[in-house]
Amino acid sequence: MKSYVPSPEEVQTQTEWVLFDADGLTLGRLASEIAKRLKGKHKPNYTPFLETGDNVVVINAAKVGLTGKKLTDKIYYSHSRYAGGLKKTTAKELLEGPFPERVIEHAVRGMLPKNRIGRSLFRKLKVYGGSEHPHQSQNPTAVTL
Repeated sequence: MKSYVPSPEEVQTQTEWVLFDADGLTLGRLASEIAKRLKGKHKPNYTPFLETGDNVVVINAAKVGLTGKKLTDKIYYSHSRYAGGLKKTTAKELLEGPFPERVIEHAVRGMLPKNRIGRSLFRKLKVYGGSEHPHQSQNPTAVTL
């Protein structure tokens, strides 16, 4: 018996807009739900090699929670590709800095596939530090966790 895999013509990719409020939610649990929605695993017509996921808007990214001592112990590294160019930033510095949305973006990017589909799925993610966002006209459906 063979497994049924739909062809690209059979799958109708109808994307929706989904709104997540990150206020008080744990970073990892929120990021895994966002990655699942972006990839489309919550839909019955999920196909691994096609984009069947939704567009995701995340608000209040600055209020996301981290458990334990991760606020001070979790370190994000970046390198300038020059000798001695390693930079370290803690999660607390990122959340209090000018771009708190990068904490959620970094967590979600690590949960998506590392290929061309993963890069195009990441473009469907819109993260905002405050409660205002410019996607009101798409009428995003609010999701509670």
